[in-house]
Amino acid sequence: MSDNNKEYLAKRQLKGGTAGWVLLAGLGVSYVISGDFAGWNFGIAEAGWGGFAIAAILMAIMYLALVLSLAEMSAAIPAAGGGYSFARQAMGPAGGYLTGLAVLIEYALAPAAIVIFIGSAVQALLGFNGPWVYALFYLVFVGIHLAGVGEALKVMMVISGLAVIAIIATAVVLIGNFDATRLYDIAVTDAAGASEFLPLGWYGVWAALPFAMWLFLAVEGVPLAAEEAKDPAKDVPKGIIGAMIFLLFTALLVVVLVPGAGGATAMGASAVPLVDALNLTGNNGLATMVNILGLAGLVASFFSIIYGYSRLVFALSRAGYIPRSLSITTSRKVPARALIVPAIFGFLASLSGEGDLLLAMAVVGATVSYALMALSHIILRIKQPELIRPYKTPGGIVTSSIALVLSLIALTGVYAFDPRAFLFTIGLFVIGAAYYFGYSSSRLVAKSADEEFAMLAAAESDLSIAN
Repeated sequence: MSDNNKEYLAKRQLKGGTAGWVLLAGLGVSYVISGDFAGWNFGIAEAGWGGFAIAAILMAIMYLALVLSLAEMSAAIPAAGGGYSFARQAMGPAGGYLTGLAVLIEYALAPAAIVIFIGSAVQALLGFNGPWVYALFYLVFVGIHLAGVGEALKVMMVISGLAVIAIIATAVVLIGNFDATRLYDIAVTDAAGASEFLPLGWYGVWAALPFAMWLFLAVEGVPLAAEEAKDPAKDVPKGIIGAMIFLLFTALLVVVLVPGAGGATAMGASAVPLVDALNLTGNNGLATMVNILGLAGLVASFFSIIYGYSRLVFALSRAGYIPRSLSITTSRKVPARALIVPAIFGFLASLSGEGDLLLAMAVVGATVSYALMALSHIILRIKQPELIRPYKTPGGIVTSSIALVLSLIALTGVYAFDPRAFLFTIGLFVIGAAYYFGYSSSRLVAKSADEEFAMLAAAESDLSIAN
């Protein structure tokens, strides 16, 4: 490796050996946990409880298949770019960039949407809201990340733990108020295939898919922490699979018990379904506590997704896809500019006040990235059978093919629910693709994935010798 490359990468190092698998699993739960408190329930209004249950099962299968595929690739290719790194290895620079762009759209827009929901929660609890609330949350939590990854992940674990306590306490109390007949209190329509179980027919199942994704959205971001893991080949697969198993458990609790106690009709229209279910069943004291801890859930996802986008921006910048200055790290090995610049864009997007639209656009970016990551798994299995895989996906390419097909179906579900979000996100893809093909494709740091990974390995070796 040339001295120029050594100097370039020396300024772009993350702090390795910081996170074990438990912290990584906590990161995975943090990404997602806000989705258990609200958002998913609007799928009940689209499909009825039975239709939403089908949508949730399909999305659970998609995410489980995707997570198992990512576990294999993250162990074989432990780089901070996550899905971008896997796709570049499988499909070359253009495929890597387009996958990274899809993930970046998801991870840049999701915090903007979540901070709008945080503002609403602050309004409900304290009586004030507005752009300065959004700015305050961005400043505080970007600031904590600037202090260092170890500190940030520990704070994240504490906040997520409070949110998990709220969900489990709600479930324990609502078990005694569960009545299966309340799951089917939505009137049957004349839609195709409509029944008591599917009151809005099969079209409703399709339109409910994006809401079912909220129960798991962003768990795929665990591999973005690969370069900061203690033992990436072991810790990242264990972390992402552990997070997914726990999220399946919490999803089951809220999807069954909340409408089963509060009623499908009421919960399908609720902005705070856990709180409303507790109030409707006379548990007002716990409802107040869950309302407060629900804010902790929103903060946990906001905080952790900021971490995720910073590592993706860092990886894309380091490789030369986007301005290289964004990947320069501080003395604490923190990619400060990769934290701050997207936060500014996110804050500006939050000023629209359209949290639902921003989140739907994030879902479009997510589903495109899922399809490309699943395709990467299939291509790597076929083209690079000799690649060392410390963990292997159960079912091989059958599993990743399931993730691929279901992600494409979920993508069309966003169009069924909100064509505007679909078209706006496609517009962002067109702008991002034009930037790559018109400018950055000729300015990449390495010509191939192998060359990039070899440079990183050499830089890490030099760093360990220096230390």
